[in-house]
Amino acid sequence: MKGFMRKALAVSMATLMVIPMAACSKSADSASTSGSASSGDDHYLNIWCWNDEFQSRFNDFYPEVKEVSADGSTTTLNDGTVVKWTINPNEGNNYQNKLDEALLAQESAADNDKIDIFLVEADYALKYVDTDYTLDVKKDIGLTDADLADQYQYTKDIVTDSNGAQKGTTWQATPGLFAYRRSIAKDVLGTDDPEQVQAALADWDKFDEVAKQASDKGYKMLSGFDDSYRTFSNNVANPWVTDGKLTVDPMIMKWVDQTKKYTDAGYNNKTSLWDDNWTADQGPDAKVFGFFYSTWGINFTLLGNALADEDAAKEVGNGAYGDWAVCYGPAPYYWGGTWICAANGTDDKDLIKDVMLKLTCDKSIMESITRDPDVQDYTNNKTAMDEIAADTTYSSEFLGGQNHVALFAETAPKIDMSNCGPYDQGCNEEIQKAFKDYFTGTVDMNGAKANFEKAIKEKYPDVKEVVWP
Repeated sequence: MKGFMRKALAVSMATLMVIPMAACSKSADSASTSGSASSGDDHYLNIWCWNDEFQSRFNDFYPEVKEVSADGSTTTLNDGTVVKWTINPNEGNNYQNKLDEALLAQESAADNDKIDIFLVEADYALKYVDTDYTLDVKKDIGLTDADLADQYQYTKDIVTDSNGAQKGTTWQATPGLFAYRRSIAKDVLGTDDPEQVQAALADWDKFDEVAKQASDKGYKMLSGFDDSYRTFSNNVANPWVTDGKLTVDPMIMKWVDQTKKYTDAGYNNKTSLWDDNWTADQGPDAKVFGFFYSTWGINFTLLGNALADEDAAKEVGNGAYGDWAVCYGPAPYYWGGTWICAANGTDDKDLIKDVMLKLTCDKSIMESITRDPDVQDYTNNKTAMDEIAADTTYSSEFLGGQNHVALFAETAPKIDMSNCGPYDQGCNEEIQKAFKDYFTGTVDMNGAKANFEKAIKEKYPDVKEVVWP
């Protein structure tokens, strides 16, 4: 491992260490399984992640799995390799902090204690991708262009470094849709048919018109301040920062204007993403028209929140199960996703290649993940997803019998993340935080802008100028 790698990641950590926005389907237990892996003559594959999502996919769908320990902390493969899971939850930047510490010690760690695979999210992927702590999945690991050909391009762009090397791969694609309550749509629009609802919400002007109609009927169009944010931020024209100058894209200010309007007019409930009131607004008795959600959000988060009894069967009659549907909404976007990175220093390149091939490139495995009724994860294989989209027998009971994969398959190719960059996470979080005070009337527009600039320059000292549209 080259000496400059330590410096590269240390600089990256100093400038880019921020609190990640939760964007996964399931929370891990707060206890980490980290510690020394070495035991006897066992050979270990060490995988670091922040929840049990990938662990579940690995244990359920990687064909080389032989058995899983009773406490779930280790997985044994057919060749005797022991997969050790180190799970450190995201909260308080905990996952990144501990991962950073481990990567900085990677060079001196014993072979069985070295990180082999670690997972990253889109908002901070480049913090790791743009250092030598991650391996090139083609040149170093051995995947080919043909292996990766059926993956959605944006999923490759997000983990491509400044030199054009792809430094990660993923089993999932996360296009977003607008999920709405069928019963509320019928009351407001006279129909719950996804095509007709889409026609009513086809652009932001129409979306605003329906927000007014919903309000007149006693409903909120959205739950809170953050709900539509990514639908705007994923459609910016330029990166946040170029050569030390941060430029706030006009799309971001359109979100600000819309959210202020919705707050003042009573079109939202003034909630914040992930808080208790936001969660309650997805419950059976809620009066919120809909939510912007991507694949994982609909299949796991929204479904769980919609139930009246979490312990009862997930079926029509349990809360709002079956009373939801999805449409494209006013603009294509994506939200979330988890990427698999190979850590420099691993002695398991062949095994990592096999994991990446089977869990991100194998069409039949990708299709089985999506078709599994307990998973329904939208996977990163265009051919498999297009086939399911065209399958008239495939549907989601939660969504009232709708084939939601057909809509995801239409949206995913339109996602363009060529403007993503290493400042995304911090800028996205700080702009939402600064303008929440503006939405609630605590500060005026100029005050919110000043607070954003102050926070950004503290977080990113290399940003010397902030330009507003």
